[in-house]
Amino acid sequence: MQKLLIVDDNKQITSILEEYAKKEGYNTIIALDGEQAIELFNKENPDIILLDVMMPKKDGFTVVREIRRTSNVPIIMITARGEDFERIMGLEIGADDYIVKPFSPGEVMARIRAVMRRIVREDAKPQIFTYDNLTISLDDYSVTIGDEKISLTKKEIEILWTLATSNKVFTRENLLDIVWGQDYFGDTRTVDSHIKRLRAKLEEHDHPSWDIKTIWGVGYKFEVKSNEKK
Repeated sequence: MQKLLIVDDNKQITSILEEYAKKEGYNTIIALDGEQAIELFNKENPDIILLDVMMPKKDGFTVVREIRRTSNVPIIMITARGEDFERIMGLEIGADDYIVKPFSPGEVMARIRAVMRRIVREDAKPQIFTYDNLTISLDDYSVTIGDEKISLTKKEIEILWTLATSNKVFTRENLLDIVWGQDYFGDTRTVDSHIKRLRAKLEEHDHPSWDIKTIWGVGYKFEVKSNEKK
């Protein structure tokens, strides 16, 4: 039975979500603040986390950052209606999806199913890509350039993987569908923001034979600058 960690300081919300999650076959774990969320994550090793942004002791952003230091467990964040910056921030620091309050429990369960389906599809794909001095591994979500490991978020790694493993141009909409999933209701600014951060991190290391290229008016591609592959 898969474990779902529900993190929210509203006991009425956690009670309703727990009831629905149990019907979906999940073993549910409840945390009522950010510190308890970290404790239960380390103790219980959940398969997926449903995480509210506004909580006592440690907010949701802090919890995501701490978890992402050691784990790529799927995280769905719960944000307040109209707070776009919360949704963007959550995705940029490593959340896989978000739910906007007020929500229906059925929608939450549908989002959980969608995220878990994406994880299953990713696990079925080849997990390591190498070109010249670049190695991307989805086995442990790591990226190295030469002998140096690059600190990237889960979404940054997935974007780099998508671009590098296909010799084609991806529109922003393509990347949203592939990396965030067709159930994601965001805009293309999210892609641009992630690409900007990804490039900044990659530029700290020499990679003369490849780059992420902007195709103006279209999108992005993995540009091979040398015909010699290793």
